[in-house]
Amino acid sequence: MSTVTNHTALTAGGLALHQIRRAQQGRRTAAVLLPVAAGLALLLGLAQRFSGALPLLAGLGLAGLAFCAWRLWLIWRQPLPVVAQRLDREFAELEDSTGLLLRPAAELNLLEQLQQAHVATRLEQLQHQKRPVLPVSFRPALLVAAVALLALLGLQFWPAPPAPAGPKAGPSVALHFPAQPGKAARPAAPRITETRIQIAPPAYTRRPGFTVAEPSFRCPQGSRVQWTVQVSRAAGGPPELEVGGRRQRLQPVTGQPLTFTAAHVFTASTLYRLRFAGQISDDYAVEVQPDRGPAIQIRTPKPYTLVEFGQKPQVNVQVALSDDYGLTRARLVATVAQGQGEAVKFKEVATDLSASLRGQPTQASLRHLLRLPALGLTYGDEVYFYVQAWDNNRHSTRSDTYLVQWEDTTVDESGSDMAMGVNVVPAYFRSQRQVIIDTEKLLAERKQLDAGSFSTRSNDLGHDQKVLRLRYGKFLGEEFEESFGQSATRPPVAESDADHAGEAAHAEGEEAGHEHAAAPAAEASVTAESEALLDPYVHHHDDSETADFLEPAVKAKLRGVLSQMWEAELRLRTARPAEALPYEYRALRLLKQVQQQTRLYVRKSGFEPPVIPESTTRLSGELKGAAPPQRQAQLPAPASQTTIQAALRLLATLHQGAATRPADALLLDRASPAVAQAALRNPGRYLSAVRYLRQLAAEIRAGAAPCRSCAATVESALTDLLPTPPPAPSRAAGPDRLARRYFQALSR
Repeated sequence: MSTVTNHTALTAGGLALHQIRRAQQGRRTAAVLLPVAAGLALLLGLAQRFSGALPLLAGLGLAGLAFCAWRLWLIWRQPLPVVAQRLDREFAELEDSTGLLLRPAAELNLLEQLQQAHVATRLEQLQHQKRPVLPVSFRPALLVAAVALLALLGLQFWPAPPAPAGPKAGPSVALHFPAQPGKAARPAAPRITETRIQIAPPAYTRRPGFTVAEPSFRCPQGSRVQWTVQVSRAAGGPPELEVGGRRQRLQPVTGQPLTFTAAHVFTASTLYRLRFAGQISDDYAVEVQPDRGPAIQIRTPKPYTLVEFGQKPQVNVQVALSDDYGLTRARLVATVAQGQGEAVKFKEVATDLSASLRGQPTQASLRHLLRLPALGLTYGDEVYFYVQAWDNNRHSTRSDTYLVQWEDTTVDESGSDMAMGVNVVPAYFRSQRQVIIDTEKLLAERKQLDAGSFSTRSNDLGHDQKVLRLRYGKFLGEEFEESFGQSATRPPVAESDADHAGEAAHAEGEEAGHEHAAAPAAEASVTAESEALLDPYVHHHDDSETADFLEPAVKAKLRGVLSQMWEAELRLRTARPAEALPYEYRALRLLKQVQQQTRLYVRKSGFEPPVIPESTTRLSGELKGAAPPQRQAQLPAPASQTTIQAALRLLATLHQGAATRPADALLLDRASPAVAQAALRNPGRYLSAVRYLRQLAAEIRAGAAPCRSCAATVESALTDLLPTPPPAPSRAAGPDRLARRYFQALSR
């Protein structure tokens, strides 16, 4: 009996829990749908008022419905344990045991079954109360719905927005339709009453559309030109647009049976005219302005730049860019050449310079620092670079190629390289550079060394400089350190020895009674003369002035080298390497000059071409004496000249008042294409001639009297199209009467 009672209590408690959850879900659903319905009503009202914002309002409505569906899905997917936990929090009399209602009775012990029955009874009592067990606040939903309904009510009293204005009507263009001879104009004949021309430039120009006021106009390349034509009344067919010989029918505008429109995209200059009801307008020119590529001007450096030894291995590149509509991208392409002879290696490095082109400016100034070591260059290498730019129409332009060369001081670049060189002292001219490198390294590591280590290393460098100075001193006869700056005492020359020997012999001869005095004097004289002859070719080791074979100019520079080394050694010994560095550089520069002056060359026996001064003539643009080949030939006259000459003969007969036949109009029609082509190049000069030419042809074909002033204009234009005739040879004027009498007297 107790088992049946417990099962009944469990069933009643579970049903009560389900009912409480369903009641809460219904109230929460109403709280969600109420503001959503009010919002949709407001969106519908806005859509009726503002039809132009219909896509935006539709998007907002779809977003609101999606949010509503998501909220309802969360509400109706709420599990029972969550509801039980909330009941335990809200009602203390449930004793945190509502979860027992979700468990079957078979899994509960006796105490839990009793507690389950107690909770079910309490839950049924809560259901019989007047207020909901789990209430839902409708205050936010009602507030949102009220605001939406008030906005909808206010929208009904809001004045309606004005109807969206169509495109701004531009000025009307006056087209001239010449009267056709032989046909009387009917007053009620259909005609074109109004013409408007609107131009939509292409996107790359970033210019808005505009309306022209003249039938002949200019437009950027790729522009879309639209003609809107209004006629007085309907005719047999719509108006036609003739562009460059191709006809295109205008399409009627919806709701306006007397308005027609047509569009054409122009990529080249041409002529156009309109046809309607048998009437043909004059020809009008469309001048298309092509998009020019970007202009590049490299301000620095020069076309050829030499980075000399001692300078910073970097080159500042300044570029000025300009374009008619806008720049989008720029880059610098550098080609590095490393090596010599057949072992040259090339590497291309591209650097983007587009950071300064944001916003697509029409003018820009770019700067870039070309660091040679970063590109992998070393002494003797070269780098070729150019700048390339793009505009917003994807047209690209590249500049000329510029050359930057890093000087290699170990190679003689003079014109004497055509001969074979012999280095007299190859081992002594390569150590000063190492002293400079070690000094710069010591200065770079100065912050990491203490005072004692710094002084020791500086003193060691001073010792190296001293050893190098003593080596070079040997070339000036200074074989010891103490002899620096001094000249060894020159020994007596042969002539002095002979003189002293002669004087001694003479004194002895006097004391000996002048016995045998003549023989020693003669022997001394012969010895002195022999030594005097050999003196220019004798190498005196004990005289620094004559202890070498160097020229005086070379010796002077070598003394300067020793002086600079002495100053550098002094400062290195006293721990002042920064002050010694300029003297070391000057010593190296003088050594290179001495090295070139002390070389000996053996001439080749073959042909030696003249030396080309590459540093001064390369990329200089000198074209003196250079001219393109010219070929002269007698070409036949173009076919258009024959038609122009025939038309000119017809116009000449018109000036004389001769009668014309309708078939003569064909001569003017054949000359019309040549004049039309000239009108494309120069509309101001030939466009009126095209109109008058067609008018004359129509008058001659109709048998009417031709216009004399029109004929003069056409004749002038046709004459300009003919080539200038070559000057005809003229016969020399004969002698006068006095000259004839003179020649007659000579012939007697």
